[in-house]
Amino acid sequence: MHFSAINSYLFTLHSFFVALGLIIYGVTSHIRKQRRHPSASIAWIVLLFLLPYLALPMYLLIGTRKVLVQRPWRTVGSTSQAPHHNENSAAIFQNLACAMQLPAAMSYGQLFIHADGQDALKRLRLTIEGAVKTLDLCTFLIGDDVLGDEIVDMLIKKARSGVRVRLLVDGLGIYFGGKVGFRKLSSAGVRVELFNSPWRLPFTGRINLRNHRKMVIADGERTWSGGRNLAAEYFIGDADSKPPKSEWVDLSFDFGEDLARQSQWQFNQDWEFAIQYSISNVSLPLENSRLITKASAQFIASGPDQLDDTVYLLLISSCFSAKRRILAVTPYFVPDATLLMAFTLAARRGVKVDLLLPHKSNHLLADIARHNALREMSNAGAQIWLLPKMIHAKAIIFDDEIVLTGSANLDERSLFLNYEMMIAFFQPSEINLFAQWIENQKKLGKPYLSKPVNVSREFVEGLVRWVAFQL
Repeated sequence: MHFSAINSYLFTLHSFFVALGLIIYGVTSHIRKQRRHPSASIAWIVLLFLLPYLALPMYLLIGTRKVLVQRPWRTVGSTSQAPHHNENSAAIFQNLACAMQLPAAMSYGQLFIHADGQDALKRLRLTIEGAVKTLDLCTFLIGDDVLGDEIVDMLIKKARSGVRVRLLVDGLGIYFGGKVGFRKLSSAGVRVELFNSPWRLPFTGRINLRNHRKMVIADGERTWSGGRNLAAEYFIGDADSKPPKSEWVDLSFDFGEDLARQSQWQFNQDWEFAIQYSISNVSLPLENSRLITKASAQFIASGPDQLDDTVYLLLISSCFSAKRRILAVTPYFVPDATLLMAFTLAARRGVKVDLLLPHKSNHLLADIARHNALREMSNAGAQIWLLPKMIHAKAIIFDDEIVLTGSANLDERSLFLNYEMMIAFFQPSEINLFAQWIENQKKLGKPYLSKPVNVSREFVEGLVRWVAFQL
């Protein structure tokens, strides 16, 4: 009877925690409109049922996928309307973006696509030095290295000259780059904020949501952006660091006009959320906005602050609407089943699909997890190119009508968990410049050869893919 009573008590306690976990999961998922992938929902429910004592604290720490939904991009005095439906990829892309309440295409003035790390650093310096009134920086990390030191010194100089300087760094990214000069920056008048720090409000479920956006904005009129974090390896390397940092291949660019003002609005929203954990109801402050058919580009924000998984849905739609080619470069390729199917079906119906990846990236787990997708892509007829150096660039071209480039990788973390920022360019001349940049990198790569794998290898790959969201 004694053991029976203990077993009954334990069963009742276990049932209580199971019920509590499932109620919390159901209520928060509904209220916060989490819209999880079915496999993720099943995984959480199974864990909460079998191991509620472990799963419930995990859910409270990392279970949130959507935080707050941004208000629609309403432009002051705008006469912009969604493009009329037709069959070209760019119009389909813009129609879908409009349906997801993303901003209309805008002018961007003169676009500079940075040829290499040295050119990117030159343009970054010019952007910072050109700020007269305000200078805002958003980055995942700042390196504790020669480049990070230079950035800190430039920001201090600007702040002391009377420019309002704000620096937004991801709350987890600082542990990858280092808290380089933050005290010096604050003492000089630079406002430094951490986005979603793990130590602030730890049981909101947001610890797993990282700000991966990259923006350097001068006076709200010129924006430097792309895939580069502010550390030496993303530009020209640092031979004197310990260990030495070799130069990575990356892609960045800078632009102006209305598109820059949109990025300023996004930075302001991210800044406000970082300091208040809320988003204001202020609409996008653009005057005299208009539908632009030439030299236009579209600002695409993606992440927990959006109702939809914007970049993910635009990628899938564009894969299905592509007729001639898809040209993509990314450091990590761990797509979910639907996006992988979109790529493979495009290849099977005759679209020329080229995918560029580093032969060996800086994330071992991502390299292991990618092989199942690469085998499926290769078997479908896609060409995969492995580059000898670490390439951190993120860009994808559809039919010479769209190039989508910025901070998002082709993996589940970027597409479902991170705050990301992409720009879609529609001007043929600009698309050609991006295509030439990618083609020049492709010349250095070697074709990926699909090989049969044994059961143990498949098991390891499957196990790693199971935690693909964390890669």
